[in-house]
Amino acid sequence: MVRFPRFAVVAALIIVVASGGIRPPLAGAQEKSLPPEKAKSALLRLLDRPKVPADVREDAKPVEKNKFVYSRWSFASEKKADGTIEMVPVLMVAPAGAPAKRPVMIVLHGTGGNKEGVQSWLEDFAREGVIGVAIDARYHGSRANAGKGATAYVNAITAAWRTPADKPMEHPFYYDTVWDLWRLIDVLAARDDIDAKNIGMLGISMGGIETWLAASVDDRVKVAAPLIGVQSFRWSLDNDQWQGRANTIKAAHEAAAKDLGERAVNRRVCRELWSKVLPGVLGDFDGPNLLPLFATGPARALFIANGDRDPNCPIEGARIAIAAAEAAFKRAGASDRLVVRVNAGVAHKVTDDDHKEAIAFCVKWLK
Repeated sequence: MVRFPRFAVVAALIIVVASGGIRPPLAGAQEKSLPPEKAKSALLRLLDRPKVPADVREDAKPVEKNKFVYSRWSFASEKKADGTIEMVPVLMVAPAGAPAKRPVMIVLHGTGGNKEGVQSWLEDFAREGVIGVAIDARYHGSRANAGKGATAYVNAITAAWRTPADKPMEHPFYYDTVWDLWRLIDVLAARDDIDAKNIGMLGISMGGIETWLAASVDDRVKVAAPLIGVQSFRWSLDNDQWQGRANTIKAAHEAAAKDLGERAVNRRVCRELWSKVLPGVLGDFDGPNLLPLFATGPARALFIANGDRDPNCPIEGARIAIAAAEAAFKRAGASDRLVVRVNAGVAHKVTDDDHKEAIAFCVKWLK
């Protein structure tokens, strides 16, 4: 757990009143976002916390099967406020008989999923000579404390929402997993079998959001593929299209509504909840502000896939983020490094073609 500084809440003014409740921001109030490069520094600073030794552990003996080597290991990500060490479980699939160093692709699951659920993606990359790596996100998989599906995750977000302002709080809604990803890259870059100059990241849904949050500000990620995750949180809130996103963690929003004295989840509830558990996501750290970072400095490669009927990532907001990325890549003279696929009539789903094209794109830019 980490105590976030006061400057972190940039998207809406939050004032804690004597009763412990939260006063809503002025209607329509929005702070101007930082320039992307300054937002990058702000996000790195916001999520920073003391590093602990990685303490990499082999959780099971590697198994070779069908020309793949499957490894399970874990590493320490942080020391939490209660003194416990947060361990991150890893599943790695490598081509058998791999040379000294190979590129690596990190693959992230969606809400309620786990690392095993993306094993086929890891195998797809391994077939192409790229090591595939997956982790369980916070409160998912073996980190769910025996909870099923997204139950532990939603409970953790609710607990974070209810944490008093003067107490250290977790940020399990994306941000703490973003920290885990940065630490994972530290660990991978130090391995003898990994080519540290060729690290990629791909995520689906929740994992797609974690991908653009983590990779946009980490220049060590050479190629990124956020799938059905690109969006503008601000646009969805301003245009009353928050329902799909809220329903991914419905119980947490319902708890916030009750605490705020609202009869049902509404725009105010979303603004208050998101601003506390995801400070900055309605401004500095929203998709339109961070995606251009992939084109700054030496441009990196970016693959985006969305459906135009996706309720979780409303296409109008997604297009604002996509347009910001396209403009940045054009200014950098690197439009060939950006691929955008918007699928007509498709809701919240990675199509078979997107699956195939995403793998081909990532392999191309990793080799």
